[in-house]
Amino acid sequence: MGGTGQIAKAVAQAGLIVLLGPLVTGFVQKLKARLQCRQGASVLQPYRDLSKLLRKGTVQSDSASPFFRAIPVLVLAATVTAAALLPVLWAPAQPATLPLGDAILLIALLALARFLLAIGALDAGGAFGGMGASREMTVGLLVEPALMLAVFSIAVSVGTTDVGMLAARRETLTLAWQAPDLLALFAMLILMLAETGRIPVDNPDTHLELTMLHEGMLLEHSGPGLACIVLATHTKQLVTLTLVAALFLPLGLARGTAPAEIALATAAFAGKVLVLATFLGLVESSYAKLRFFRVPQFLGLGLVCAFLALALRIL
Repeated sequence: MGGTGQIAKAVAQAGLIVLLGPLVTGFVQKLKARLQCRQGASVLQPYRDLSKLLRKGTVQSDSASPFFRAIPVLVLAATVTAAALLPVLWAPAQPATLPLGDAILLIALLALARFLLAIGALDAGGAFGGMGASREMTVGLLVEPALMLAVFSIAVSVGTTDVGMLAARRETLTLAWQAPDLLALFAMLILMLAETGRIPVDNPDTHLELTMLHEGMLLEHSGPGLACIVLATHTKQLVTLTLVAALFLPLGLARGTAPAEIALATAAFAGKVLVLATFLGLVESSYAKLRFFRVPQFLGLGLVCAFLALALRIL
């Protein structure tokens, strides 16, 4: 019964992240528009875009293999599975009987989704898709080690890599931050900009092929396949925000299924996501996109901070 309940909670939390992912994107876009003195589209526009893509037909390159059609579904599946590993509303009161929340597996699933998307861009045989895949994998090579170091710096302090237990134990230490916590938070904020494909690392609204990273890999996809990848992108963004919230702001998580606890956990989750999404919108409206050859220097700052956080924690 305990294992069944854990699976049900994981599925429910993953469904919530998938459902709210486009809304977070719409909020960030709306915030950017208001900061730039524009009216902007509705916060529900990402849902309309997904609906439009699902009604369109599929066009595929003649040089693409049959595996090309399966890539969007696999990317979405890997991202949704990563979402199921996060404590969105519930935090376990004791160690899980099933390995549902390991941070190493979560980061590996996000890396798998990136790898599959790059394979799809190369499989289609397009020049811009290959260029976008090369750039995306370069960014991933810089982001993933730093992300692991930042997560390990927090995991060392609580003695587990289970994200649910990590958040539950960190809740009592929220007001007792030390230097490693601040360094890890600063590193995660830098990495969050890269993982969500935001300025100054990437521009999700660009239509200039020579500056595309993530968007360059989507040029060969269309119809429902493109809808799956776009939904995976929205989901990954909210997964990244939720991971930061679970590591550094694990307040308000419910321990049971009482309506009052769930209502409080939902309000706390909405508040934390709102703060982090506002951070993304403010950064995008305040800075210009970096040249690609300057991106390693920017991400290197996050890598150094994450390394120092882990080193100080061990020492």
